Amino acid sequence: MRVVVALVSAITLTLTGYAWSAYSRLDGGIATSDVLSGNRTADGATDILLVGIDSRTDSHGNPLPQAELNALTAGPDTGTNDTDTLILVRIPASTSAPVTAISIPRDSYVEIPGYGTHKINSAYARAMASAQSRLSAQGVTGAALAVQEADAGRKELVRTVEQLTGASIDHYAELNLVGFADMTQAVGGVQVCLDAPARDSYSGIDLPAGPQTIAGPQALAFVRQRHGLPRGDLDRIVRQQAFLASLTHQVLSAGTLADPARLTSLIDAVDRYIVLDPGWDLLTFASGLQGRTGGDIQFRTIPTGSVDLRTPSDGDAVQVDPSAVRAFVAGVGAPPPPASSASTGNALADAGATVDVENGTSRSGLGASVAREVASSGLPTGTVGNTAATTHTVVRAGPGATAAAAQVATLLGGVPDVTDDALPTGHVEVVVGQDYRGPTAAAAAAGASASAAPGAPPAPPLTADGVPCVN
Repeated sequence: MRVVVALVSAITLTLTGYAWSAYSRLDGGIATSDVLSGNRTADGATDILLVGIDSRTDSHGNPLPQAELNALTAGPDTGTNDTDTLILVRIPASTSAPVTAISIPRDSYVEIPGYGTHKINSAYARAMASAQSRLSAQGVTGAALAVQEADAGRKELVRTVEQLTGASIDHYAELNLVGFADMTQAVGGVQVCLDAPARDSYSGIDLPAGPQTIAGPQALAFVRQRHGLPRGDLDRIVRQQAFLASLTHQVLSAGTLADPARLTSLIDAVDRYIVLDPGWDLLTFASGLQGRTGGDIQFRTIPTGSVDLRTPSDGDAVQVDPSAVRAFVAGVGAPPPPASSASTGNALADAGATVDVENGTSRSGLGASVAREVASSGLPTGTVGNTAATTHTVVRAGPGATAAAAQVATLLGGVPDVTDDALPTGHVEVVVGQDYRGPTAAAAAAGASASAAPGAPPAPPLTADGVPCVN
């Protein structure tokens, strides 16, 4: 999760001449690791593995100052490098298909090549420990030892993710705790929204309810908290996805990094904390993504079973079915089918009703996001605009559109629907208020898991159209 900051910022590097010169400085000093296999197969997409790691060294193998770690409530050094955040970003070759960031729960119980079945976040650490013993016996010490043993861990992690997902990893990016905190400060903070106050001594989070801008230690705490959340690590994934959705929206819509001072600070953080594969030309990559908007980026999670799977030696883990995961990943990024009232069998489409959306919040892009939720289910949309500040979300039904309004209300997470004869015949109007949480957030708040409910349709994914509120 944490390194997507660097990828999003790379998109903006092409915007100004100053950015070009700044990138040239970055390109000469960034740490790289040759972790990818030479037999990657073409699968119609560019797959990027983003890794957030609980590491106490920088990208060049140098120990991080203890004062910096203390400020982040990083906890004691356990001597292992657990990869607590794993996201597979799939960028289809077709520009008509969305970019999808697929989260892999850190406690997923999977086969780790050469080490048996364990939690996926231990793959890196297990290979690293094996390499450390071998390299130390050869007399390798200090920063050189840290770099080489980490390379072994990265290669094992890539093999594990490829085996689980069926994807062929094309690029790799890794960032540690301090780097994430520094990057959020470099972009001037990130807007988030909480349904309720959040306080937790383990992560160090202490934030009020509602929309707010966070950076540094509190941003790190926001994406690390799992104690006190209804679904533990799965809710932490929702937090991370919401954070990334907001960050991506902020950078793509507001030109956040057009400020030379902020760009310099970001590049300083990237140079110190990020590790990429050596074959990744960020400028070429960024150029290929130009023109995409927040609605072109989705955040999903692999299908999971029990979150309390008993294991022989790893404690409770998250159950996953590799065949289901591979099928899920293979289907991600396919161009959306054309909306058709004949093919959907949708009562609203058949009735010819039209759904208009009015955004009564300060969350930029929320109206467009709601309209896309409606359209993704084959329901025809009309106008999208803004209205006066509104507290409560409501769906209004014009004459002849009562059933259609009820359907939209259910689609949007069970919001209220009322009749309004002042609307044109056949029209439905969604007025989005400050209390709107969306279908994904509603499912999470109820403790529901789309993959754990047989026959239930999956909740629509988060996108980068605005700032989603989460628990």
